[in-house]
Amino acid sequence: MRKHTMGLLAMAAATTLTLSACGGAEVGGEPTDGATDGGAGGDGITIGIKYDQPGLGLQDGAEYTGFDVGVAKYVANELGYSEDQITFKESPSANREAMLQNGDVDMIFATYSITDDRKEVIDFAGPYFVAGQDLLVAADNTDITGPQDLEGKNLCSVTGSTSAEKIKTDYAEGVQLLERPGYAECVTALTAGQVDAVTTDDIILAGLSAANGDGNLKVVGNPFSEEKYGVGLPKGSDQCEAINAAITKMIEDGAWEEAVAANTEGADYTPNADLNPPTPEPCA
Repeated sequence: MRKHTMGLLAMAAATTLTLSACGGAEVGGEPTDGATDGGAGGDGITIGIKYDQPGLGLQDGAEYTGFDVGVAKYVANELGYSEDQITFKESPSANREAMLQNGDVDMIFATYSITDDRKEVIDFAGPYFVAGQDLLVAADNTDITGPQDLEGKNLCSVTGSTSAEKIKTDYAEGVQLLERPGYAECVTALTAGQVDAVTTDDIILAGLSAANGDGNLKVVGNPFSEEKYGVGLPKGSDQCEAINAAITKMIEDGAWEEAVAANTEGADYTPNADLNPPTPEPCA
């Protein structure tokens, strides 16, 4: 069992603003060949992120913080976009494919797991991180130590996420699923006793536990999957190779490790060292 502190929430408020200055492209320069204007129009780029995930993608007024945001800024800079040319747009799990297909965003950095089903309708670059699915439960819960213990219990996940269905299919057929539009709503259901557990990736759950702030939640600490976070792209995009090169550069120059540490400090969380940092997969 891992104990989580408020450090993650505090660090989520410190955006890795310097990351965008680490790339090779000149700040304020013209976008590289193949870069798109997207929903921002002109020379801008529109990037989909989550708005409700402390430590990953969090909106606080006009500020956007978290590891996904830091990677997005770094990659955008490598593609030739300065930070003030980026427009961030909320990309809920259930809407991500449609947003890419409709041209609402140019790319998505939103804890977006690469799956074969999704690759049928969109493209991915990356992965830039490999998480593991886990469970968030009440701090005094001793009955749930893994997904197999959810038989007959109530489980919350976000609409459009694959996490809850994976548990129902592979571990506990009798689990009762509750879907909510965002993770904050799932945490509310958990603290109110409406569900027994919340499931998603371990790094997300760490942020939720820290953000809750009163120590009454815990991450089980028994991950049971590999979730490769990719950069969602419209089908047929020509940006995959350039994005993979940017991710590789971010890993090699140390900015990736700095971003992970900055956005998880105090959460007693360490990424799986056997899987991270990842090597981006060849573009199709």
